[in-house]
Amino acid sequence: MRYRDAFNQTLRNELSRDPSVFIMGEDIAGGAGRFEKDGEVSYEAKKGYKPLDAWGGPFAATKGLIQDFGPERIKDTPISEAGVLGAAIGAALTGTRPVVDLMYFDFVTVAFDQLLSNAAKSRYMFGGQTKVPLTMFARSGAGTGHAAQHSESFYSMLVHIPGLKVVVPSDPYSVKGLLAASIRDDDPVFLINDKKLINLSGFVPDDDFVLELGKGRYLRQGSDVTLIGMSYTSEVCRKSAETLEKSGINCEVVDLLSLSPLDEDIILESVSKTNKVVIVDEDTPMCSMASEISSIIADKGFDFLDAPIKKVNSPHTPVPYNRDLEFLFMPSEKRVIEAVKEIVNY
Repeated sequence: MRYRDAFNQTLRNELSRDPSVFIMGEDIAGGAGRFEKDGEVSYEAKKGYKPLDAWGGPFAATKGLIQDFGPERIKDTPISEAGVLGAAIGAALTGTRPVVDLMYFDFVTVAFDQLLSNAAKSRYMFGGQTKVPLTMFARSGAGTGHAAQHSESFYSMLVHIPGLKVVVPSDPYSVKGLLAASIRDDDPVFLINDKKLINLSGFVPDDDFVLELGKGRYLRQGSDVTLIGMSYTSEVCRKSAETLEKSGINCEVVDLLSLSPLDEDIILESVSKTNKVVIVDEDTPMCSMASEISSIIADKGFDFLDAPIKKVNSPHTPVPYNRDLEFLFMPSEKRVIEAVKEIVNY
């Protein structure tokens, strides 16, 4: 199953499972307000007519949902991210489970006050007497020609906020488990989908399941070097490990899945076995997740290390639009392999 289909299926499952779940966002139904029956379109709700679904957003995440659940639960909104998120927070505080599509990860900055001051702090400021079961999702990452204002990967900006959970699926299986867990969680959760993963195919069980928030996983066991990835960079780490195996280098691959809470145990456990580590993060390097993980290893796992900690980040620049520069900008298998070879015989 493709990543995008697993995502859509999970939204459908959660809408069916819990009547308090609803989705809101810009263009998630292609502009609700049109109805169709046997090819005839009406701008008024009539008997036998169903809401017309134009595309389900630019990434088809919600395609088909308005036809089955109606405009009361699949809500097209104005182009006002702060307004959309503010309304969703209010809805969450009064007992529903809103799911907000913010489209591109970059747009979170437009709604940052609502996210920081209200979503993340309400439970604390009310002394635990309320909860904010709000799920947000957006698309991150370079490599798809969306240029500087639609390609950010600044995970660490969200991870810095106490009270907000941040998860980063890396394949169809993990997006199903993490999205279901996020929607059922009683705290605000931001789920980040890398655009490069959307058409990735993989095994997804038919059975209902959730993945625990705050837990990473091993994609591959190894003994020579630990590769730590998140979202799409976990796929980069996995492919790099397969290439390095042909050279006799046995890499262990850790897929973080959750950035807040962060699974420090799996990081330190792996480094204690391999004694060398490369952290791969598409975010720019200063104050990035790679920097935070490096700090944790240096503080709590320094005695495990036989070589310097290596980070593979994007450079400290905006994402270029030129296609060749864009691919040079992102962490690549080539750069990961070079970093591994630099320390493997240290």
